[in-house]
Amino acid sequence: MRKIQVVLASGAAAVLLGAVVMLAGCSSPGRKAEDASVPEYVLTYAENQAEDYPTTQGAYRFAELVKEKTGGKIEILVNAGGTLGDEKLVIEQMQFGGVDFARVSVSPLSGFVPKLNVLQMPYLYTGADHMWKVLEGEIGDDFLDSFDGSGLVALSWYDAGARSFYNPVKPIRRPEDLKGMRIRVQESEMMVRMIELLGGTAVPTPYDEVYSALQTGKIDGAENNWPSYESANHYEVAKYFTVDEHTRVPELQIVSEATWKKLTPEYQQIIRECAQESARYERKLWKERSEDSARKVQNAGCEVTTLTPQEKQQFQEAVTPIYSEFCGDYVDIIDEIVAAGRE
Repeated sequence: MRKIQVVLASGAAAVLLGAVVMLAGCSSPGRKAEDASVPEYVLTYAENQAEDYPTTQGAYRFAELVKEKTGGKIEILVNAGGTLGDEKLVIEQMQFGGVDFARVSVSPLSGFVPKLNVLQMPYLYTGADHMWKVLEGEIGDDFLDSFDGSGLVALSWYDAGARSFYNPVKPIRRPEDLKGMRIRVQESEMMVRMIELLGGTAVPTPYDEVYSALQTGKIDGAENNWPSYESANHYEVAKYFTVDEHTRVPELQIVSEATWKKLTPEYQQIIRECAQESARYERKLWKERSEDSARKVQNAGCEVTTLTPQEKQQFQEAVTPIYSEFCGDYVDIIDEIVAAGRE
């Protein structure tokens, strides 16, 4: 075996990971090094979502495909549930080869590749078809090729749905409806500014505290995608869901450049192909999960308001200053993305 990559995690996860890697490296007496059952590489994959989440299932599919298409020569160990750290920590570890693969959101990645901020701009797309047209075309390829100097290599896009507003007070149809409301957001300057431009007050709050904050009135609303709204039971304390889809922030499968350079061109090609195939699989799972979550909350009595294109345009116009404030150097790319939605 030419390489075994191990990242120590805390507690039982570290023990389990170490045991698996040790077993992978053990061979019985007389077994030849070229035995197909012994991998040349045992690599780590960081995933912060639960086992049944679409992105995690996509990661497992990726690992299966790589093992199959390399004849067992590359084995990828998926570590779900954030056992290798949060996304920012994982990215930092990948920069020196401490973690081999990961699925991460564009949000933390933009701290390492500033150009990715473009993909976080609110009301950038007319819908899912527009986003995928961009990501799967020349513009998306340019983004994938913009990681030089980051210590990372981008492999494929993963779906993470669209984020919309929800609250326990009233339906939201116009920016004026958000005036004075305290809206939970992630730790993001861009999201804080977006809420301010819409007339609300942004309240950065940890995700695991949102339910109680809604329940006690600490916040008046929040924003997220369908699966998160449903799986975290936020719909129980915030029955009004407005489908405005203000952001569609994609996610990426990435690999450490240090790891990438140790692989042969043949293995690199196989990994790229497997990453693309797993992305198509994850996208299908995400669509199914989102539809299922939407059905569940509506059956539970939640009131869903879907904005018309004209209503959504009011929100888009209200946040227009954010484009130059956060992506002044990339206005030409934004124009290309917007134009793609008109074609």
